[in-house]
Amino acid sequence: MENKLDKYRILVVDDEEDIRDILQYNLQNAGYIADTASSSEEALFKLKNTYHLLLLDIMMDGISGLKMAQLLREEYGNNVPIIFISALDSENDVVSGFSKGGDDYIPKPFSIKEVLARVKAVLARSYNNTVPDGNPYASQPKKEDSAPDDKFIHKNLMIDYEKKLVFVDGQEVTLTKKENEILTLMSRNPNKLFSRDDILQLVWKEESYVLERTIDVHIARLRKKLGSCGEWIINRSGYGYCMHI
Repeated sequence: MENKLDKYRILVVDDEEDIRDILQYNLQNAGYIADTASSSEEALFKLKNTYHLLLLDIMMDGISGLKMAQLLREEYGNNVPIIFISALDSENDVVSGFSKGGDDYIPKPFSIKEVLARVKAVLARSYNNTVPDGNPYASQPKKEDSAPDDKFIHKNLMIDYEKKLVFVDGQEVTLTKKENEILTLMSRNPNKLFSRDDILQLVWKEESYVLERTIDVHIARLRKKLGSCGEWIINRSGYGYCMHI
């Protein structure tokens, strides 16, 4: 009989390495394809790939599991099931998990047998024992008012182009309009080199009396506000700037 389990891809999201390793090992041992992410930010980046189920911790630094689930449901609807795994196990915590779009809730400490049983049940219920072709996140169109490329996610940096919001390590970073426009330009064109004149024309456009030195000042401030992510914006002497990722 054909084993369909190895066609299911599961993403384990937890900031505790031991838990990630235990869940990944046992899921793979049970026949699933299992990947891991140590944060919601990393998970959101990895979700560009195909996954049929998320095992999601709630209490994580940066974007919490509940917030991540909310973002996914707002963006993609209810296509991919989510099982919350959390040390928070009060009735209110469980209700909160389901209200954010969770399909099941497993309190820590957990039994591996229970996790595997619930994973099997949720997958069977969600896909009617049939592995879907392609990326289940792509099977439902995004909201009409959301462009397909309305977000940039790389490691601990997330940019919401539509809402003009920037997050580093889950914390919102306040940028000026020009700083946001520079960051948008570079993040939409990663590794592409922009001369100062390019940036003047694309960001400042027809504004008069703007010196090239103004660009250096704005980028220096932008780098500082982005913290560790600011290191990705580099200057190639004599040529200009780019976001190297």
